[in-house]
Amino acid sequence: MTTVDRPPLSAADRTMPRAPIRIVHLGLGAFHRAHQAWYTAHAPDAADWGIAAFTGRSPDLATALSRQDGLYTLVERGPDGDRDELIESVVAAIDGADTGRLLALLEDPAVAVVTLTVTEAGYRLDADGAPDPDDPELAVDLATLRTGFAAGPLERLAPTTTLGRLLLGLEARRRRAAGPIALVSCDNLPGNGGLLRRGVTEAAASLPGALAAFVADSVRFVSTSVDRITPRTTSADVVALNARAARRDDVPVFTEPFADWVLSGDFPAGRPRWEDAGARFVADIEPWEHRKLWLLNGAHTLLSFTGPPRGHATVAEAIGDPELRNAVEGFWDEAAPHLPSALDLPAYRAALLDRFDNPRIEHRLAQIAQDGTRKLRLRIVPVAEAELASGRAAAACAVPVAGWVAQQHPDATERLAEHLRELSPVLADDEGFRGLVASLISHRPRTPLP
Repeated sequence: MTTVDRPPLSAADRTMPRAPIRIVHLGLGAFHRAHQAWYTAHAPDAADWGIAAFTGRSPDLATALSRQDGLYTLVERGPDGDRDELIESVVAAIDGADTGRLLALLEDPAVAVVTLTVTEAGYRLDADGAPDPDDPELAVDLATLRTGFAAGPLERLAPTTTLGRLLLGLEARRRRAAGPIALVSCDNLPGNGGLLRRGVTEAAASLPGALAAFVADSVRFVSTSVDRITPRTTSADVVALNARAARRDDVPVFTEPFADWVLSGDFPAGRPRWEDAGARFVADIEPWEHRKLWLLNGAHTLLSFTGPPRGHATVAEAIGDPELRNAVEGFWDEAAPHLPSALDLPAYRAALLDRFDNPRIEHRLAQIAQDGTRKLRLRIVPVAEAELASGRAAAACAVPVAGWVAQQHPDATERLAEHLRELSPVLADDEGFRGLVASLISHRPRTPLP
């Protein structure tokens, strides 16, 4: 039988009855399927917690997954081979534009959790964290909701933004007295639950009726730190999987064996036993966020700006370069004093190097470098500022900053202070740091990195 002739995954391939929908997810994509859906599938009470997942702007993934009854193969790509696993926790894959289905689900008291994988731009917040009044799509959604809430029926409303759709669903839940619910942000933004809380709370306050009071009384916002490297799936990946599989899978997910999830917040209507699948629940998530943002994401950002000039295209290639490996270790040495020792940093660093060394996870540096200015502000700048405040030079932090300046600005050294100010006034005003960056730019990429 050729790959083309293999029958596709279908409901007949489920190994257990389809779980009732108790989780709604906004932002269906590869990472959600490799992370939150995987943790739910591995929870001991998975049979009680089905996921209805909504796409963002495109319905294509929902269409493809629906043809497979929500089933897909998760391929853990280890250094020595692949491990295939059928994931059954997504029991409905839905076009994000289907707000009628979203209303029906959030009106159901059995639905206890909404998870979200949204980018910073997807939250549509301004620099202060409030709903962005200058975002045209959000402005249209809020105007539509003001008129629609006052008119009464909600079924004909069709907001296009994540925040607009979430507000509509919460209003439907309030009107049906369906009870409390937890909203769980699953992204790389620090304090993501607090960001979502402010966005929802302030937007709700601008709408007529009692939604703002319902949000205050019955909606809880959970912050998380999420970690699992999940590169984009290629057509070659799909062909290779289907050549060995008994059933054809048009939308598999390829990811690393490692997974980590740290959560902080309340679940007033219940949740799966994710902790039994390896998740960690903590009272204070900030140290865990910093560990992940600075050590994992910070190293990725460093490599994304220093690897390509040295001819490297992937994380595995770049970390195999002794000079870049030393640069990463140097940056971690600068970050470590600003993290609690209780986070077991030596073991975490060793595990990161093992993950980065995995040549079968093709994490592309060009992909990581996208939106580099924002990433540097979150991942590198806090460490650099803390080092300068401690009286040290932040020499290792200067490495990715110099790479970014040289990549973004042809006139890098002539207007260096101005370019650094895009990242941080503190860095721009520090003469020693400016000198380090200027020296690195002028010698890039031939001399050894600090």
